[in-house]
Amino acid sequence: MKKSASLLSNKNKFLILGCGFSGSYFAKTIKKFGCNVLTSSRSIRRDPNSFVFNSENGVVPSEKIFDGVTHILSCIPPDKYGNDPVLKILKNKLKSLSLEWVGYLSTTGVYGNTKGNWVSEIDEPNPFQKRSHKRLNCEKEWIESDLPVQIFRLPGIYGPGRSTFEAIKNKKIRVISKKNQVFSRIHVADITNAIIYLLQNKNSLKFYQVINIADDEPCSQIEVIQYCYDLLGLKMPNPILFEDAKEKLSPIAQSFWMENRRVSNKLLCETLGYTLIYKNYKLGLKNCYLKSKK
Repeated sequence: MKKSASLLSNKNKFLILGCGFSGSYFAKTIKKFGCNVLTSSRSIRRDPNSFVFNSENGVVPSEKIFDGVTHILSCIPPDKYGNDPVLKILKNKLKSLSLEWVGYLSTTGVYGNTKGNWVSEIDEPNPFQKRSHKRLNCEKEWIESDLPVQIFRLPGIYGPGRSTFEAIKNKKIRVISKKNQVFSRIHVADITNAIIYLLQNKNSLKFYQVINIADDEPCSQIEVIQYCYDLLGLKMPNPILFEDAKEKLSPIAQSFWMENRRVSNKLLCETLGYTLIYKNYKLGLKNCYLKSKK
């Protein structure tokens, strides 16, 4: 269960399952260490380092894909029944491999609504949304799999190409105000670099199976939007009160506003010693802004 990971090098082979925004960023970064990296997609791509895994129609990777695999990162969400698609189809295969480490990207939504109070890994999950119940079920499936897994609970994810700037540019921004409402968030670079830090120091750090990755400063959505408008040199539209706006919001958008919590990163940053690249939304969004101007 606690087989030590070697320092990252060309001796390591990573499979990234579910190569969306976070998975793609991780794959691109981990390649810089010389690691062999293969990424999954739901359909055939021209990329020679891509393979097809589609749990819905039963398309699984060939045996060759698994040869020499040492690390797996799963970014695939639960299926419609709340089960983990990877374990449902590949569990026995994964257990037959000599894996040093498995990572699973989950959500801080499993903590539910804490009315703005801080939550940490020692707090019992209390999911409020149906999708968060499904995530918690997948976490349990991974933990009970007896694979060397670490669960990473993530709040709102943003980064270059996926931030409030895009919503403003595409005129899809909703400037909504709700008293005392805060959100936690994390830059995609810190997700990747926190995981890499843990892997590089796995031999010297105490193993924790569940870790939050969040920045230092939960804040209101209005503060984030205002900062983006200020960087763009534009005037932010007048905010709409949530009570006046909620009828026009989709069920998903409404649910976004029904939970209020501050996510603690003390285990990651104080106990385990990871230093955030972007400690708050201002630093992270400044990075997104500068990237967009290149």
